[in-house]
Amino acid sequence: MYSQNDLNGASVLYFGPFAFHLRQRLILDGDRQLRMGGRALDILQVLVEHAGRVVSKEKLIARVWPTSVVEEINLRVHIAALRRTLGDGENGQRYIVNVPQCGYCFIAPVHTDSVAQVVFETLQAPQHNLPGRLTPVTGRDSLVGSLVRKMPLCRLMTVTGPAGVGKSTVALRVAELLLQHYRDGIWQFDLSAIDDATPLLDHLLQHLGTPFETLTTWHALLVLDNCEHRRDTCRALAERLLEAAPRLTLLVTSREPLQVSLESVQQLAPLTIPKASALHSVEEVMGYSAVQLLVSRARARQHDFRLRMQDLPFVREICRRLDGLPLAIELAAAQIDALALVGLQAQLDNGLHWLGHGRRRAVARHRSMGAALDWSYQRLSASEQRILQRLSVFRTSFTLEVALTVIHCQYMSPPTVVAIIEGLAAKSLLTVERGADPLRYRMLNTTRYYAREQWEHSGDLDDIVHRHALYNACKRSVSDLHMTAQLFEH
Repeated sequence: MYSQNDLNGASVLYFGPFAFHLRQRLILDGDRQLRMGGRALDILQVLVEHAGRVVSKEKLIARVWPTSVVEEINLRVHIAALRRTLGDGENGQRYIVNVPQCGYCFIAPVHTDSVAQVVFETLQAPQHNLPGRLTPVTGRDSLVGSLVRKMPLCRLMTVTGPAGVGKSTVALRVAELLLQHYRDGIWQFDLSAIDDATPLLDHLLQHLGTPFETLTTWHALLVLDNCEHRRDTCRALAERLLEAAPRLTLLVTSREPLQVSLESVQQLAPLTIPKASALHSVEEVMGYSAVQLLVSRARARQHDFRLRMQDLPFVREICRRLDGLPLAIELAAAQIDALALVGLQAQLDNGLHWLGHGRRRAVARHRSMGAALDWSYQRLSASEQRILQRLSVFRTSFTLEVALTVIHCQYMSPPTVVAIIEGLAAKSLLTVERGADPLRYRMLNTTRYYAREQWEHSGDLDDIVHRHALYNACKRSVSDLHMTAQLFEH
């Protein structure tokens, strides 16, 4: 028998057919790795380390979500997922039981492997330069878990997405969870802080303190953060490193892929936003990650903040109009003590100016949504800027055909306009609605506000707005004629 101290100090815990490698955050069924999100792993670790004892729901929530506002329904959902993954109840094997009015208990026998323990204890402390995390990562457990499983199997992973979607946050969380996997450590480089004239490889080698010949033998993960402003040089750096260092892995964040062989691309979507049908229940609305982030950050400003039924329409509208972008939601929540939810909702029609407070210690481009979008906009050509401005006339999705009808330019041919629109989508300034036929594009609300503000300084706004209004009027007329014809047919 093993004591509780043995379990708490172990690196590998065994139960049933499973081996739970705590430091690597892996659960193996024989040689097969189980697919499990980060929160589920956290819950399982608490239960297994307290095997045979009841852990209250309050304690589980406090351990797994230490700084977030979480309803009990979240815990129940993760417990149910855990049971399904472990096959709890199959062939008479039980692992997690609910003790009514008390909590949950892990009832399967748990033991450690002393040989494995000795091996793990001889490992050196992980080497890295990752920044300390000040807040938890919200709504990304499944994606982070998927990337943690993929990274040891690929050479180059690029996380892409629009401004403010949380690419750096996700990449750094993945890196944290892989610290024990790479013998020579994990090293982050924020390329936005490096002068454009500085050779990237020289900067990298200088900060790693190693010559290139030694780096080629390293088993390490390099996190190249914010690569979009030096995409060509990043591409060349990645190609050289991948060719010369076979045990080196690159995790890249960029608003567009590097287009390098061996590159895997993970597009990062915004946080989930409640549907209108969910507004009858606080618990249901709290199941959406955009709301979880808003409530969590609001509570950091007001410790007694609670989401009430009458708040739900305001919360949904705030998250929807801010596109579920974590940066925009955090900037909005920073003003909750001054404006309250009603005031935040009222500010939504005032462009991006109000989303610029509350992150004084952040890098400059993360202190406001305008600054985050400046980072992309200022790197566009004049033609790309002009087309982006004109596309802001569309409040909903549009096809290429419609775009050419409304925003055509005398000095740009239709193929050129199409190429620019496709390029803006590649740079994450437009989103593509997959599965639509014909293909449809959409501009996020935050990007549209920004582009419209830039457009107001040009001289052709009225003309494009007029053409867009005429197009909509014609479309409605055609629709009315079609409906009238259908009525006569019947």
